[in-house]
Amino acid sequence: MSRNFLVVDPEERPDVLRGLASPVRIKILKSLHQRGGLNVNDIADLLALPQSTVSTNLQILEEAGLIRTETQKARKGNQKICHAVYEEVLVMFKEEVSATRANIIEVAMPVGLYTSCEVSGPCGLCSTEGIIGLLDVPDAFLDPARMRAGLMWFTRGFVEYQFPNNARLSKTNIEALEFSLELSSEVPGTATDWPSDITIWVNQQDVGTWTSPGDFGDQRGVYTPDWWTLRGSQYGMLKTWRVARDGTYVDGVKISPVALKDLDVPNHHSIRLRIGMKENARNPGGINIFGRGFGNYDQDIVLRIHTED
Repeated sequence: MSRNFLVVDPEERPDVLRGLASPVRIKILKSLHQRGGLNVNDIADLLALPQSTVSTNLQILEEAGLIRTETQKARKGNQKICHAVYEEVLVMFKEEVSATRANIIEVAMPVGLYTSCEVSGPCGLCSTEGIIGLLDVPDAFLDPARMRAGLMWFTRGFVEYQFPNNARLSKTNIEALEFSLELSSEVPGTATDWPSDITIWVNQQDVGTWTSPGDFGDQRGVYTPDWWTLRGSQYGMLKTWRVARDGTYVDGVKISPVALKDLDVPNHHSIRLRIGMKENARNPGGINIFGRGFGNYDQDIVLRIHTED
């Protein structure tokens, strides 16, 4: 499973259950997911709580492995920065864990392994070592070194990926498709308030649009390399599109009536995912796609195929 996914047996991990069994700790986790790394003072101010209360609850979350901390230099001494570890936590018994894993086929696609693209500048690609090709030159998206990309950005257009249809190969029926990726808007520099309508298409079918609130650069991304300028995009939000039998959802909220049957997946050897913006987008605010080595989630673009028992 991807690094931000935790399956818990309640008999073995009562510490995790304790960590989640508090409205205050849930608010802390949600704040860390939404805003990235925060220190104790940030969390206390955000939630209007005493620092002592926040510190006590952070210790419980850290002991349960639900957050991680790192020490950074501050104006006076050092400060502890807290980060959420998991985006999804499933609580189930051992027998259910093995069944669930057996019913999910997961494929991770590196950000740079798109099979087609049509982008406009400002745009660019970079790996954890440096810039790939030339900045703001759309033709640079054809550079073979793109396979090493961990971050890409463009103003208009799309990139498309071709995933293997492993459910067809194994002759199993599909219950749902999930696509998980870290995204943000794109603006020269950064801007927290910079909405962008990001759409995905599956097998050429528009399944739904999510509006990114901004291009985040208030603090360095957890995995963003040190060489990457602080004036550039630092991290995004991990979003999951789920196409089920009754429609399409983003993070559990239904956004369109497009259902699994509309994608005709059994008759395709591959599953094509296109990420981009419509020409008539109300908020054409560009796109950042974060992969391994960048942002707050060290993962590629992940496809999960949920199959029947």
